[in-house]
Amino acid sequence: MDLLKTICMQKIQSLAIFCGSSQGNNPRFTKIAQELGKYLALHQIKMIYGGAHVGLMGEIANSCLYNKGQVVGVIPRFLSQKEIVHEGLTEIIETKSMHERKALMEELADGFIAIPGGFGTLDELFEILTWAQLGLHTKPIGILNVDNFYTPLLNMLETMETNQLLKPIHKNMLLVSESMEELLTKMQAYQALDLPKWIKKREES
Repeated sequence: MDLLKTICMQKIQSLAIFCGSSQGNNPRFTKIAQELGKYLALHQIKMIYGGAHVGLMGEIANSCLYNKGQVVGVIPRFLSQKEIVHEGLTEIIETKSMHERKALMEELADGFIAIPGGFGTLDELFEILTWAQLGLHTKPIGILNVDNFYTPLLNMLETMETNQLLKPIHKNMLLVSESMEELLTKMQAYQALDLPKWIKKREES
């Protein structure tokens, strides 16, 4: 069991973080962002994120960098031209579009964590969940449920399941915890389900 845990821990060498480009009005959000950045740095997990210096995004990046962690920002060109790009990152990658940004973040990361955010955070979270549902990747996806921020959303997922619009096996792909340590433990131990492929490449004639 210990060997298995070690192997699983070695798998997660980078994590994509989805979170708000605004600070929000709850000081706990800022605190957890700073703690998460520090946690990633101290555990030598490379941080992949949207590349901005503002909001909770900036708080995580700054904390990770301050604690000598590695931070890779992926930002579309139209946003980098609006002067929100973080200038002190380990690496900044500019993409042509939001779609290319999300695809590259998926490629670079070994897993994904969402903390509080708005439309963009939910868009990234549900797209990466949908890709997992379709069998396009097998990486762990987690929510850090700070101050029950995501509890209404999790209740909505329960409603989807009750109405048979979401299968339990797919709902359970989303890992949830209020604790960083517990969430990372769940992600390190995550084993993707052997789901049938919904999308098959057309056989060459």
